[in-house]
Amino acid sequence: MDQDEGLMAVDNIVTQFNTYEDFLDSQITTVDLYYLEDESLARQLVELGYRGTGEIVKRRDFEARKMAIEIARLAERTQKKTLTSSGKDLKDNFLKALAAREEDNRNGKVSSVIFIRDKNSHGQEVSGYIDYAHRLKTEDFEVYFNGKRKLLPKPTDLRVRNEAFQIPYPRTRIPVKWSSYSWEYGSSFYNWESHIAVCNSSPNYQVIADNPEGLLFKYKRDRKILNVDPKAPPGDNSTRIPIQTELYIQAIIFDHISRRKT
Repeated sequence: MDQDEGLMAVDNIVTQFNTYEDFLDSQITTVDLYYLEDESLARQLVELGYRGTGEIVKRRDFEARKMAIEIARLAERTQKKTLTSSGKDLKDNFLKALAAREEDNRNGKVSSVIFIRDKNSHGQEVSGYIDYAHRLKTEDFEVYFNGKRKLLPKPTDLRVRNEAFQIPYPRTRIPVKWSSYSWEYGSSFYNWESHIAVCNSSPNYQVIADNPEGLLFKYKRDRKILNVDPKAPPGDNSTRIPIQTELYIQAIIFDHISRRKT
């Protein structure tokens, strides 16, 4: 029996019996008990391989595989609970795209930046960039995947604008004044009443707003640049995917895969 077959045999035994003693008892016959007259002695002989009707499995192997299987089961159950999109009947392509990226953004395999252009409740056009992984950590997405609320940019996202000023997207040159938002934990936001731009970073991205080529985001983990200009390549290990959606005027998802070893 090779190693893979041996592991499979142990797994079958582990899943069949709750305890190692239950497994030993299954190997003991009534004839064994008749002659030995001692259940504990019969178990010891089976454990040592002198008696029994099936596979020889050591106690340490049984308990190690039992623990490994239980850990895997709990991890899978926890992961299913963590994924807000799990079990949802999603109709729109945008929500499906978010669901497809939720797990990878939660575990750090992928970092997605979402661009949304839409109308707010006042009929004004709003647009902005959202650090998806950061919003997943700081906000319950149940209302979005259930369709009770639309995901829209906030002042705490990477960049937000309003149509009160018709500034061409994406190369916007506007006066900048740093606000009380922390550079490390905020984003960028344009106040259309005071005409002041507030630019900050998220925990994952540093905003580079004063670049002559246009708005850039630097991913903090590997320091790679994400270029959101539709006329330019998005950058190393990054993709730009337009989403056909009925929920928004325009939606684009930038996916960045970090190559930095951890």
